[in-house]
Amino acid sequence: MDKPQRGYWCECWTEDLTKETRPVLRASFDAYSAPQADRWVAVALRTISPALDPDASQEAWEWLYDGRIATRKALLRAEPCTVTLTQTRTRITWTIRPVIFLPLAHRQGFEHPSCALNFKPRTEPHAPQQAD
Repeated sequence: MDKPQRGYWCECWTEDLTKETRPVLRASFDAYSAPQADRWVAVALRTISPALDPDASQEAWEWLYDGRIATRKALLRAEPCTVTLTQTRTRITWTIRPVIFLPLAHRQGFEHPSCALNFKPRTEPHAPQQAD
């Protein structure tokens, strides 16, 4: 059996600020290094920045030029990070959390414990502290 491996769990959430609705998970990603984790956010920001309003685009590029360095340093210290920007009435939040990935169990010829059937996926974002 493989050993547990350190890594980062990355999520992207959106929230409509004009409605009283819950945030919606748009994407998730398992990264195995700090550079891979912050690169996931960087690629997303570079991709959407041309479509953002000037203020949101400025926020995106400020993180890409300055905030990304602080994020990488925090991730290397195993601290969770959040990158958030607001486009008109939509808040977009990327979260990166240090995790330990456990190896998957083999499914053939093995009976899982009854608690394995109780898994409920997360419906709200985890709100880690923002890196300085």
